[in-house]
Amino acid sequence: MEHQFGEEFAPVALPDFEEKSLEEMRAGARAFYERTKKRHTVRDFSSKPVPRDIIETCIRAAGTAPNGANHQPWHFSAISNPAMKSKIRLAAEEEERTFYSGRAGEEWLRALKPIGTDPEKPFLEKAPWLISIFGQRRSIGADGRKYKNYYVPESVSIATGFLLLALQEAGLATLTHTPNPMSFLTEICNRPATDKPYILLVVGYPAVDASIPKHALEKKPLSEISTFFE
Repeated sequence: MEHQFGEEFAPVALPDFEEKSLEEMRAGARAFYERTKKRHTVRDFSSKPVPRDIIETCIRAAGTAPNGANHQPWHFSAISNPAMKSKIRLAAEEEERTFYSGRAGEEWLRALKPIGTDPEKPFLEKAPWLISIFGQRRSIGADGRKYKNYYVPESVSIATGFLLLALQEAGLATLTHTPNPMSFLTEICNRPATDKPYILLVVGYPAVDASIPKHALEKKPLSEISTFFE
């Protein structure tokens, strides 16, 4: 996409859109909701391997997400290398120990209590894939110049949502892990300083005895998460 910087506006006819009947729209919306509500964050992973091509296809889906100025300001570092996963676990657990020993504060730790998390992160080594998701503050054009990217956090967040649902559709479990700070990922994944790590996504099959916190099943009703003006 490097050539797009400085290009003139050139509209093309909308491709791919298919209008549906109201019945089809309602059925499609219900079916999608029924699938997405079955997605659960998992912390107990199997070491069963997942073929790379499945991860690649899911990342391609994430790459179709809407974003600022179509700069597509994201990079997905997909990691199955055991040595790299080990380094990431060591660095993440170091930050997590600091977090749980006081940096988080009492209120934050109280909020995490029903989730049952702690500084130990064995899933970072056991799961077959880690995907480190970076936001790119700058892009390089075909002329070699650096160009500012726009709405980077928003764009990366939307793409991550696409990726989560693509992985679920593929039959995989996920965990959005966010150690703080995450700068060690920039070094381990050999990314430029202008790339900011946002999320470390853990991907694989759930362990046979996987469980989730009961608290995680509690979802706010529609009346609390939306307001309609008609």
